[in-house]
Order: sequence, then structure tokens, then C-alpha cells
Amino acid sequence: MTAGPLALTLGDPAGVGPEIVAKAWHALRASGPAFMVVGDAQAVASAPGGAAPVRPVHSPDEARRVFAEALPVLDVPLKAPVIAGQPSAAAAPAVIRWIETAVGLALSKSVSGVVTAPIAKAPLYEAGFRFPGHTEFLGELTNSTAFDGARGPIMMLTAADLRVTLVTVHEPIARVPAALSIEGVVTAGLVTAQALRRDFGVQTPRLAVAGLNPHAGESGGIGREEIEIIEPAVRALKDLGVDARGPYPSDSLFPAEMRAGYDAALCMFHDQALIPVKMLDFWGGVNVTLGLPIVRTSPDHGTAFDIAGRGVARPDSLIAALRLAAQIAANRA
Repeated sequence: MTAGPLALTLGDPAGVGPEIVAKAWHALRASGPAFMVVGDAQAVASAPGGAAPVRPVHSPDEARRVFAEALPVLDVPLKAPVIAGQPSAAAAPAVIRWIETAVGLALSKSVSGVVTAPIAKAPLYEAGFRFPGHTEFLGELTNSTAFDGARGPIMMLTAADLRVTLVTVHEPIARVPAALSIEGVVTAGLVTAQALRRDFGVQTPRLAVAGLNPHAGESGGIGREEIEIIEPAVRALKDLGVDARGPYPSDSLFPAEMRAGYDAALCMFHDQALIPVKMLDFWGGVNVTLGLPIVRTSPDHGTAFDIAGRGVARPDSLIAALRLAAQIAANRA
């Protein structure tokens, strides 16, 4: 059987989503991977700087057949047009429905995975959206559970030869220490190791675990989270058969020489993970959601309302996300 195409949600239609979606189709129409946009067909057709011939379709099979000639869109229209660069809560119900539709297609195995263009959280919150972001919403939609009943999912970022996963995601810095737990670090490590084997083909995954504090706590002199939480979690991961090492000072964890010694770095908070990824490859980073029953990736950038409608947005990260989603789907198959 031929694997289904990817489902690509349009993201916030007032952002750069429609533009980078059209540009990604131009880049991939000949080589693939094939994808089907889930969103408003008119918003895609009018994308500036990368307009593509749009073909409304009714199924993933139809989308695959027409992909080389036109950009297939499963048309779930907005109630009213949007203005580029001006996000509105009025579009939020459609944005949410696009995500729900794509996830439903993936759960039914009609598509091989989901790639999500960027959303803006503020307009969604105005409309009653109660999740911190895409990742948490996808966990709810798929009812994903990680190990030993602990809730998933886990966020991974990739760029060049670097993979990082996060123990806490959208926590304010002041709340990170209280949000850390031995169980949380162990769960993130187990999900990461499992994903490296299943999704990336790494048979014996090696994890480097970052400390929280400067100098990884300096033996308790600059904080005790390493002693009380992270070190016991590393020991527990080892007992569970995971090659985990650390905690390491995060300021020396990401040079090329260190990256050669591990397959993924387990980070304690958002910027500890995302800064090295974006320094290494600002345009080509990809967000991967681990611990889900479906494949999900997204570009590692936001809606870019400041340049929406100008035709200058770069599709590099979205193209990388589509290619990685296809690779993961193939590895799982």
C-alpha cells in the first residue's frame, strides 16, 4: 500500500502560514513528500510571494494524485476573510478545527502524519482555548500518555546534528525549579530514548542530561536541584536501561565536540534547549512532538505577523518539518 500524504494545517491565516505553505509546495511538488493542506483554500490561493495553483480535494488519496500539478487543500473555510498581519479571535474556531481535522485523519491512518504551521496563542485564548500551545492540545486530542501513567507529550527540537528535548516547556523561569521532579525527568528521558529508536533509527540512544543551575549546581553551592532531582533521575534512567549521563553544565553541552558524544540532550527549560538550536540553524530548525500515537512536526518559528503579507517569509523550516515528518513516518512503518 502507498502511504498517505502528510496533513499540513494552515496555522494562523493572518500570519505567514499561507505564504510558506505555498512556497513549500513549489519546493516539494516534484520530489515530495506529498502533503494536503487542511485550511481555508482562498487564504492559500491568495498567499503573497508564493501563490500556488490550489485544488480543493475531498480525500488524502485525491490529494496525493494531484500534488505534482496543484496544491491540494481540504477546504475548511473561515467564516470571514482575515487581514495579513492582523490576528483575530474570529479566526480561532477555524484554526482549532483545522488541527482537530488533521489529527483525526492521522489517528485513522488516512494520512501519514501531521505538520502544523504556526499559530498565535493570544487570539486562541480570547476564543476560550485552554491549552498552553500546540503540543499540549495535541496530547489532549490523541489522549497521549507517556510512561507509568505520566502525561505526555514531550517536545523535541532538531537542527543540523543536534536534538534537544524539554522536561518543562512553557513554564515561566521563576516556576521552573518547582516544576521539576524526578518523575518528570525520568519520563522525558524514557520518551526521548524510545523516540530515538522508533522514529530516528538510533538503536542504542545516548542521552546527555543538562543541569538546571550554573556549573550544574557546583556540588550544591549554586543550587540543589542537581543533587535532589536530576542526579537521582539519571540514576533511575540507567537502572531502566537508558544510557543517560549528567547532569552537565549547559554552557558547555552544545559545542560540536560534545554533540558527537550523545544522540539527544535532555534540557530542563525552554530557552536552555531552544537557544542552541536556533544558534546552530535558525532557519532550518524543526519541532517534533514525541510520545504521540501520530507523527507531528512543525517549523521552529512563529506566525511572524510583522512580515505577513509582504511575500518575504522563508519556508526553510516548514520544508524541513515536512521532510522530517515523512522520514519519521517511514521509520515507524
